[in-house]
Amino acid sequence: MKKFLLAASILLVALQSCTSEKQQEKELKSKKVLFVIVDGIPYDVIDSVETPNLDKIISEGGIMKATMGGEKDGYSQTPTISAVGYNSVLTGVWANKHNVWGNGIKDPNYNYSTVFRLFKDQFPDGKTAIFSTWLDNRTKLVGDGLPQTGNLKIDTHFDGLELDTVNYPHDDERTYIHLIDEEVSKTAAKTISENAPDLSWMYLEFTDDMSHRYGNSPQFVDAVKKADIQIGRVWDAIKEREANFQEDWLLVITTDHGREDDGHGHGGQSDRERSIWIATNAKNKNSHFQELGQTVDILPSIANFMGLDISRDQAMELDGTPFIGDVSASNFKATLEDNTLSLSWNSLSNGEKGKVWFSYTNDFKTGGKDQYEELGEVELDRGSATFDLASQDSSFLKVILETPSGFLNYWILAKE
Repeated sequence: MKKFLLAASILLVALQSCTSEKQQEKELKSKKVLFVIVDGIPYDVIDSVETPNLDKIISEGGIMKATMGGEKDGYSQTPTISAVGYNSVLTGVWANKHNVWGNGIKDPNYNYSTVFRLFKDQFPDGKTAIFSTWLDNRTKLVGDGLPQTGNLKIDTHFDGLELDTVNYPHDDERTYIHLIDEEVSKTAAKTISENAPDLSWMYLEFTDDMSHRYGNSPQFVDAVKKADIQIGRVWDAIKEREANFQEDWLLVITTDHGREDDGHGHGGQSDRERSIWIATNAKNKNSHFQELGQTVDILPSIANFMGLDISRDQAMELDGTPFIGDVSASNFKATLEDNTLSLSWNSLSNGEKGKVWFSYTNDFKTGGKDQYEELGEVELDRGSATFDLASQDSSFLKVILETPSGFLNYWILAKE
């Protein structure tokens, strides 16, 4: 009996040691992220077209039906336009904050940091990369080298080929954009395979061009299939890195907007124009992944995966809910009528409490600090709460729900 107990004890210790070693090995792996934006593919198209490479990625993680465009008819309503969508991914906030309203990118508000800036602030020696079929993604949206972004520098970039009319003659069929997408994806795959930047972004355009020109068509379907092949290149490079190096990769693939019913245009707030998707290989998804997601969910999800510390002031501004890591609540909304503040949210936790804060200031917008007052505590399980708010002559109210996993925010603007 004693020999049995001794043997059992030795086996238990060995199993614990093995488990501990596996856990340590997992913790020692370098965290790497690639996010991909494939332009202008609504959810119903990606759900119906054969995309074998994307399917491989989804089989390891999943796909989330999501929206682009903020709150329809609300203060955060955001045009379903390309650069606007890119910047909502990059910053985790809607256009009322990041101030990009069209492809002209006239005056971005760099006080709302991109994921690249958040990463570099915490890991200045970390390596970043952008592979893009549009130069403005790096120079204007990310703000590479601009004083407004603290002279943020992207370590590796491959972009601007759309300006090269010698090697890429601009034909009416937009074939040159497909050729550029090809080079962008091949360079991204090669760079990942050889150098494995810590945080990378790949952008592909051809799908949007074909849909603008042909609408819902065989040409659009063919463009989606071409994009799937290009995604397969970077996925193969990621799998190679994971097999041969101590690296843990997160791949997130999304689109910037949907399309009008005929497939040609976008920019408005119809259901199909707002309809997008988020595909990922992530295994540690939380319950929010089963809800309807949003473009702005991607930044906090990447931050949680990489362990980025986001300042309290910045975190209180983020409009997204992470689908990776701990999550307590989502879909926070607020109304104010006759000094009664009514709050609602989706509870994603059990037995947790939150705090409610409010501010009449919006100084973060100009680089300042908002002044918050605490309203009180709420039980998150209930999904709603009301508070009496003393009357104050103000056209603006910012309300924050602080949860154990982070912050949710909502603005109340005076009715005109």
